[in-house]
Amino acid sequence: MKPAPVTAFTLTTALGHGHAAHVRALRDGISGLRPQPFETASLDTWLGVVDAVDDERLSPALSRYECRNNRLAALALRGDGFDDAVRRAVARHGARRIAVLVGTSTSGVLQTEIAYRERGADGALPGWLHYRETHDTASLADFVRAALGLEGPAWVISTACSSGAKAYAAAARLIALGVVDAAVVGGCDSLCMTTLYGFRALELLSSDVCRPWDARRNGLSLGEGASFALLQRDDDAPAAWLLGCGESSDGHHMSSPHPEGAGAVAAMRAALTDAQLPPERVDHLNLHGTGTRNNDAAEDLAVCAVFGRALPCSSTKAHTGHALGAAGAVEAAVSLLALRHGLLPAGLHCEQPDPALRANYLRTPQSRSIAVAATNSFGFGGSNACLIFGAAR
Repeated sequence: MKPAPVTAFTLTTALGHGHAAHVRALRDGISGLRPQPFETASLDTWLGVVDAVDDERLSPALSRYECRNNRLAALALRGDGFDDAVRRAVARHGARRIAVLVGTSTSGVLQTEIAYRERGADGALPGWLHYRETHDTASLADFVRAALGLEGPAWVISTACSSGAKAYAAAARLIALGVVDAAVVGGCDSLCMTTLYGFRALELLSSDVCRPWDARRNGLSLGEGASFALLQRDDDAPAAWLLGCGESSDGHHMSSPHPEGAGAVAAMRAALTDAQLPPERVDHLNLHGTGTRNNDAAEDLAVCAVFGRALPCSSTKAHTGHALGAAGAVEAAVSLLALRHGLLPAGLHCEQPDPALRANYLRTPQSRSIAVAATNSFGFGGSNACLIFGAAR
């Protein structure tokens, strides 16, 4: 692919709002995970909750979109001057030439869960529930489109944990084909009862803090987050470049990865081919790194098969929690911050590295200039994505 300029980007997670909060947390080894309840759930687990969402209010014009997921998206869209960057793109290209391609997994399901608690004696849901603008998966794209005043193509990708990363790949294709001149990409996912109790039922939820690559790891910590980026056909001074995208679908199992990481290998190699780069040109790899025993083991095999054992890599899910459909977008933003600030994030809570895992897992952050960063996102059902970014030049 022709490198696509990344004009602007932002992110909001349990670490805070915007670039500065996240760079500080990544440099200082701060985690946003806490053993805390959420809504009516009180589980023995650690969560990455964005507290600021509770104080967010949508404008009257957007009131039908009222739900936690869209409030989180609204909060993120204001970060780092992102909404202003989109307005400048509208002035340049026109609202109809800018797409909205975003990922989510549960969208506004929490709003419906709350509505079910308030059913009438006849079982009827309350009148304030607007299913189409909240619960429906398409709600996120509709909301972002309305909030930013855009009129181009819009859709939501819902492939579990790879959703937000695949949005970048879809946007790159639309721009390359000339369908649009720019695209708002990213993802947003907020916590809900379905997510919390669903992952507990799958026995993937850890009662301990998330510990990717640690010998004692026993599951993931869930979090919520949102990240958005603006890709444009041309930009004289981009924040970074999207160099390549790789996608695969191995379909090995509904919720477990291929034990040898076959789909992960295919996605990483496809991204390198798309970027026309050999593996040794990549300076850092953000791992999918969930902290579950099978996922970390399969990804370790895949990474070593593609990049060898020397490439510095780490997972930031011990910082933010696993943001599901937003994880790929959030971690793309982390890779962009790494390029901009010369920062290689460390994987937190890895106190006893698993001797069976051979990748060069960073346990302390490093500060050095890097030119190319890659990020992995692997979802349920074997939906895999890898993105490669280059520093602004």
